[in-house]
Amino acid sequence: MKISGLHILLTYTCNYECDHCFVWGSPWHSGVLTMAQIEDVYRQVKAVGGIKGVYFEGGEAFLYYPVLVEAVGRATQLGFETGIVTNGYWATGHEDAWLWLRPLAAAGLDRIEISCDLFHGDESESIEKHPGLIAASELGINKDTIAVDPPTGYRDPGEAPPGETLTGGGVMFRGRAAEVLVGDLPRQPWNSFSDCPYEDLVDPGRIHLDPLGNLHLCQGIVMGNLFERPLKEILNNYNYESHPIAGPIVDGGPVELVNRYDLDHESGYVDACHLCYSARLALRTRFPAELGPDQMYGVTGG
Repeated sequence: MKISGLHILLTYTCNYECDHCFVWGSPWHSGVLTMAQIEDVYRQVKAVGGIKGVYFEGGEAFLYYPVLVEAVGRATQLGFETGIVTNGYWATGHEDAWLWLRPLAAAGLDRIEISCDLFHGDESESIEKHPGLIAASELGINKDTIAVDPPTGYRDPGEAPPGETLTGGGVMFRGRAAEVLVGDLPRQPWNSFSDCPYEDLVDPGRIHLDPLGNLHLCQGIVMGNLFERPLKEILNNYNYESHPIAGPIVDGGPVELVNRYDLDHESGYVDACHLCYSARLALRTRFPAELGPDQMYGVTGG
């Protein structure tokens, strides 16, 4: 497997508990990478080669601000493109936003994406005036917004091919959304979800690293732990056909995951993520190494 992007979940902790969050971000979650661990990650990434960009996410990465600034600076020195995804809680005004972003600009941050939607307390007409976006422009940081629409039902993946990052549109019903937002939303027959519209599990192109060392093909589907085995070894040895979760999904989507392991199921689900997440919950005790960690499945304090 060859990847070009690494998305680092600096922490599972978040100051928000958004209903749509598929990593269950919460003030009650634990887990954060230290700078020493990040330096080790960089060494392993360099040994692999081919990785051009490093993104920092969470949880909320700004909660561990000194580590975030240092990590961006070191990544820049090593020649990586850098980006941050944030809920923008720190941008309480123009002056404060500028003060928060100035050290990151000096560290070489290339891009910042700020969640601006109703889930984060923003009104649509106020997005253009978001202090964080204005400050980023003034400091020469490329900027973008992540705006998730209120849930109305099935999310159309649109033109984005599987494996590319989606930065807007409807809710993806996995994680907390699969438990608190599905409600009375319209559902489609369970056996209609015969592919994964969002992730390329054969050759992902980018992977996610969490604070515990887990490498995620998709949030909650683990391919290995680089605190236990080198990144290069994990990537070289990955074969979706032998992975107990990725294999069935590639062969026939979440439907095949249900059929392969003879799982109980409801008659209908809101979208493919909803069925997949529900199936994975049922399989966690059977495949604990591939379906974790607890944080990804709403177990707080883990």
